[in-house]
Amino acid sequence: MAELVKGRRPQPILVQTMRSAAAATIAYVVALWLSDEPAPLTAPLTALLVVQVTLYSTLTTGIRRVNSVVAGVLVASGFSVLVGLTWWSLGLIIVASLIVGRLVRVDEFVPEVAISAMLVLGVTRVASTAWDRVLETLIGAVVGLLFNFLFVPPVWVRTAGQSIEDLSRRMRQLLLRIGEGLTETTPVERAADRLHEARRLDHDISEVDADLRQAEDSVRLNPRVKEGLLHRVVLRTGLDTLEICTVVLRVLARTLTDLAKERTEEPLFPQEVGTALQELLARVADAVVSFAVLVTTEVSQSAETAEARLTEDLEAANASRERLAGLLLEGVQRHPRQWQLHGALLAEIDRILDELDMENRSKRLMEELDRASRETRERYPRLAATWQWGRDACQWVREALPRRDSP
Repeated sequence: MAELVKGRRPQPILVQTMRSAAAATIAYVVALWLSDEPAPLTAPLTALLVVQVTLYSTLTTGIRRVNSVVAGVLVASGFSVLVGLTWWSLGLIIVASLIVGRLVRVDEFVPEVAISAMLVLGVTRVASTAWDRVLETLIGAVVGLLFNFLFVPPVWVRTAGQSIEDLSRRMRQLLLRIGEGLTETTPVERAADRLHEARRLDHDISEVDADLRQAEDSVRLNPRVKEGLLHRVVLRTGLDTLEICTVVLRVLARTLTDLAKERTEEPLFPQEVGTALQELLARVADAVVSFAVLVTTEVSQSAETAEARLTEDLEAANASRERLAGLLLEGVQRHPRQWQLHGALLAEIDRILDELDMENRSKRLMEELDRASRETRERYPRLAATWQWGRDACQWVREALPRRDSP
């Protein structure tokens, strides 16, 4: 991957905390100057909500926040003309505000519609209060947007990349633990513990997915980011691959647990087969980490090194796989007990290696890039048409310009 960000800021959580506090304070000062309210707290509250961890979230949140307040003010203004503030009108305005909030699609700010309506309806000067609340909301939203445009939020790609690498290392440790004691009598409880540990990886996947969604938003509309679509797709497809591998890993742990139930009085595998399987699992574990490092590498030179390392690990794993397959075949021919579990074990390892394969990954990456580009063209047809027109115009100009004769 090419270099993603110039001048990345350290400690993004601390930076975001200071940004939010500064934006809220500035919004309050501006509201004191422009609003008639003695304590215009709606402005800093709006700025605090609008200044999100990403520029894309700030834009979308700011629009929804303003829409929710305006909708609440309009509902309250309409009710103030018809009825006053009573217990039944309060309940009615809350119901109406929540319905309107759903209709205008303000998402998490649906309660804000009802809050704005109640605050406006509960005062004697409805028109003045309604205007002040809208003004304070606009001030907070504008300050938050300008703050994020002037001081671009941090890019969270490194955090997401670190989460992906941490996930791969946890998978590696599990694979190594699964490979322990294959030539010994394995208690069912120990095998079941490995299975439960594999199931807990689902929770880890959810946490990494949340970090990745934040990283994807942080590169959208961010002027410090180059080739944002490419980086989003690279990280997303990488996590998808690891997620598939965790599912297969869980199935593999289940297969070994079933095998342990069948062989309670003897080792899971003969010495030679168990050693070969342990070696193969170690090779696969190394390949998983190398894959994650390749996905999260940001500099092209380092990416070449990571790709070479992954290729080396996959070649070693495939060689170990062929050796294990031969040993399992010989063992099944002599003693066909639980042959289906042996075949399932080999098929599960094949699936992991296939997911990590460089050629398959390149194909999947190109498919995702094409799909993302197609969705963008379908969502913004005018923008796509303008872009295509610009490319055609540039091509026409290049062809129309006279060419210099080469000396």
